[in-house]
Amino acid sequence: MPDKKICIFNWSGGKDSTLALHYALQDPTLEIRYLITTVTEKYNRVSMHGVREALLIKQAESIGIPLYQIRLGEMPDMETYDSTMKMHLTKFKQEGITHSIFGDIFLEDLRLYRENKLAEIGLQAIFPLWQKDTSQLIGDFLNMGYKTVIVCVQQNLENICGKVISQDLINNLPAEIDPCGENGEFHTFAFEGPIFRNKIPFTIGERVFRTYNAPAKIDANEDSPCSSTVLSGFWYNDLLP
Repeated sequence: MPDKKICIFNWSGGKDSTLALHYALQDPTLEIRYLITTVTEKYNRVSMHGVREALLIKQAESIGIPLYQIRLGEMPDMETYDSTMKMHLTKFKQEGITHSIFGDIFLEDLRLYRENKLAEIGLQAIFPLWQKDTSQLIGDFLNMGYKTVIVCVQQNLENICGKVISQDLINNLPAEIDPCGENGEFHTFAFEGPIFRNKIPFTIGERVFRTYNAPAKIDANEDSPCSSTVLSGFWYNDLLP
């Protein structure tokens, strides 16, 4: 048997991360040391998704893999973000980490960005979901028994914010919306399914609308917008532990 790849897993807490981790855990050549999540320091919430740190911790405890938080300012510019990530990746490299796993599906420029940044440190990327059909992926996710709630949506999708994803909800999305929200249309919080030892309890809290400078690039966790000059709006539904 070939040597194991010693990995970090870039964990956003949502459905794509969950499904990618599901497949990665089934691969005997991979050993996952940490779940890596960027957290906005000011609010103690998962960057972009807005999920509370307490629920993120509950997820990691239920999965049984140590959580590693990378704390960021509210709207880091790309230079700050890149230097922060490089510092942490260098630390992982020194610990013997060889690979970094992502839940990306089809965004070519994002994949190239990740691969180039990892190569600077001498790490390699793994993409368990790469180029798979997104309708099939969300169907597999649901059929495996996973459950996830929508926590953040683009401003035109307020009607689905706070809802648990079902096949019926996916079937009724507007035609231009990717079934997995791969273009950033929506983000989720996974709370039940095969990789979780126990269901993550929560209650639905208030819904708020926020505007941000649109990201120049998506970060290594798909969850931290970096500042530019174009405003975009998102609805967030708070989840209470």
